[in-house]
Amino acid sequence: MKSLLAVAALAASASGHTIMQKLSVNGQDQGQLKGVRAPTSDYPLYSPNDGSFACNTGIVYKDDNVISIPAGSKVGAWWGHVIGCEATTKGAQSANDPDNPIAASHKGPISYYLAKVGNAATTGTTGLKWFKVAHEGLSGGKWAVDNMIAGGGWHYFTMPSCVAPGDYLLRVELIALHSAGTQGGAQFYMECAQIRVTGSGTNTGSNFVSMPSPYSPTDPGVLVNIYDNSGQPYMGGKSYSIPGPAPIQCSGNSGGGGSIGSGSGPGSGSGSDSGSGSGAGAALWAQCGGTGYTGPTTCAQGTCKATNEYYSQCVA
Repeated sequence: MKSLLAVAALAASASGHTIMQKLSVNGQDQGQLKGVRAPTSDYPLYSPNDGSFACNTGIVYKDDNVISIPAGSKVGAWWGHVIGCEATTKGAQSANDPDNPIAASHKGPISYYLAKVGNAATTGTTGLKWFKVAHEGLSGGKWAVDNMIAGGGWHYFTMPSCVAPGDYLLRVELIALHSAGTQGGAQFYMECAQIRVTGSGTNTGSNFVSMPSPYSPTDPGVLVNIYDNSGQPYMGGKSYSIPGPAPIQCSGNSGGGGSIGSGSGPGSGSGSDSGSGSGAGAALWAQCGGTGYTGPTTCAQGTCKATNEYYSQCVA
């Protein structure tokens, strides 16, 4: 295990990517990689049509644990830059790894899906029907990713109280939109956890989607320029539509989908994109160039550095 962790850390150390590595239930940390199917690589997928879009590719970590989650409980998903990295201080990124839990530039939504299965520990992913139980996009000037960073890598939702008991795969999906102005530029991060919902609910899902291809590569929430004319990555006052179906709703909306956030005590971190200058250039950590990019190409703060032909970023 230690050698695998070391390899994973070395392989991913140069990127600003992320891996969902553990769950909490009503505040109780369930343990690193317990019941979670995860790869060693933190690299994303680039198309919702990818054959591994259900639970990611290159799965190395998989055990027989099934995590018990009472319907109506608060569930946390913890993201880290690499497998085995340390939790960050709430409200800040790691001093030793500024891309932990993810690069602050990687703005985007986080969604939670369930697929009913016979045995969560042994099931495959082919042919499953998925329904969404919660999601968070852009609200109040903050992306879901901003809230996750502010929560020290933790992001939370409430398991709808009406979900029927039984075994499920819980799919946690983060979409990074910093390069999404060009088709194929959005980055998709997803892992699945093996869970068992308990309770007396009767809702077995609705608005089902298949994996792969739960939505199109040209969906307006996938192919989207999130930057305004001053380089701020908050849609320029326009609304953002989260890809995929709406979360299920319980009768009377008690414990229904959509109850979501970064937790009760994460501080007030907002990512690292405050300060836009005066419209003369892109903000620190914002995009400043790349194929198909039409925003500012100078930086109000920092230096514009090319990551690849599709994306350049203002860095300190």
